[in-house]
Amino acid sequence: MFLLGSIVNGLAIVVGSLAGAVLRNISEQTKDTVTKGIALGVVALALQMAIQADSFILIIISLCLGAMIGEWLKIEDRMNQLGLYLEKRFAKSGNNFAEGFVTATLIFLIGSMGIIGAIESGVAGNHQTLYTKAVMDGFMSIMLTASLGVGVLFSAVPVFLYQGAIALFAHFFVQYIPKELLDLLMSEISAIGGILILAIGLNVMKLTKIRVSNFLPAIIILGIFVSIQYYFF
Repeated sequence: MFLLGSIVNGLAIVVGSLAGAVLRNISEQTKDTVTKGIALGVVALALQMAIQADSFILIIISLCLGAMIGEWLKIEDRMNQLGLYLEKRFAKSGNNFAEGFVTATLIFLIGSMGIIGAIESGVAGNHQTLYTKAVMDGFMSIMLTASLGVGVLFSAVPVFLYQGAIALFAHFFVQYIPKELLDLLMSEISAIGGILILAIGLNVMKLTKIRVSNFLPAIIILGIFVSIQYYFF
């Protein structure tokens, strides 16, 4: 079931929000420790994914070209601008529900992990990345709900729709790809996805400040390279 990862992710946010509504008095120290614990798990997953690569040369080239395109398109900046616009538009002063909904939606949607995980779910039925994201979002929703209220719970809806739409598109597109090429694509995409997820984990631990979203074009570039290699070499 190619939508399973998206469903689990949405349910994790709901469960986490309900828990957060009960656990109101969470200290900042506890929030920080739990968040860094999540980040360590993400780093472990990322390393596991990254070692699947057959050709690190193609991955490095794709990352460099993808970063150049991403910086040129200013993907990270545009995502941040969208977040600020939505926050100003909907998170009115004194309205905790709207603030909680918008803040949580931005945190859960804006990033590469959901895109990578949804592609894996749709193409190969591999939900590991979205399951990991579900754990992250579940714990994060506890912290957010404790601070901002139950509006966080309703962010599960746009998260499911967004990731589900990507998985749905990937699921039907994959029917036109030969199985051998598909296996190669998923191996390399998982590897480059692992590298990007590693960057997310390091950012969460505040060890780095990598503009991860600007690397997203690297996934498309790598797919093109692998396809050319399959058909012509």
